[in-house]
Order: sequence, then C-alpha cells, then structure tokens
Amino acid sequence: MITWLSFVLLSLATFRLTRLIIYDKITAFIRAPFFEMEEKWLSDSSVEEIVIFKGNGLRRWIGELLRCHWCTGIWTAIFLFIGFYFFSAIFLPIIIILAMAGVASIIEVLISYFI
Repeated sequence: MITWLSFVLLSLATFRLTRLIIYDKITAFIRAPFFEMEEKWLSDSSVEEIVIFKGNGLRRWIGELLRCHWCTGIWTAIFLFIGFYFFSAIFLPIIIILAMAGVASIIEVLISYFI
C-alpha cells in the first residue's frame, strides 16, 4: 500500500525526471543518438522547431518516446515506483530530491508568471 505522501512525492519526482529527460540541456546527450532539433525562423519572427528522427525501427521508436512527455512520463513513473517499492533505501533520497526540484520548478514558473 502506498501513502498519500509517497504518492505526492512520486508524482512530483516523476514530473521532474520526465522534464529532465525530455527538455533539459544537461541530458541532451541522451537524446542526441535518436533525434535532432532544427530551428526554422518564420516570416513573423517566430521560431518553429523541427524534429528529425535518426534511424528506423527501435532507434526511431526510442526517439519518438524521448520526444513525448506523456510517453516518457509513464516510463519514469514505472521506474520510480518499482525503485521505491523494491529498493527504498536507494530510491527514496533520489525521489525526495527530484520532488523538491519539481516543486521548485513549479514555484519558479508561478513567480515568473505573476511578476
């Protein structure tokens, strides 16, 4: 059985780990073998991002997975839950740190929105 506190911690940790894998520059090396991003400047001065997947089959599938926050989110949730359930001593500190970082990122977005 999982407590509400554990559920909230796992949810926030899943949010942060998913964003770390999909969007953060520090993990670009994970995404690099599977796809590239190109920027195309439009006539209205906006920028359109174009995804160019590398390879076919499994390589393309992984690239599509790493480009989709819904897809990656479910796998990070499974990974964190299994780690929490079976290896709590190792995963609990990681989950707490990710959850704290998730809350900090939410607060940062809220502050930048209202200021």
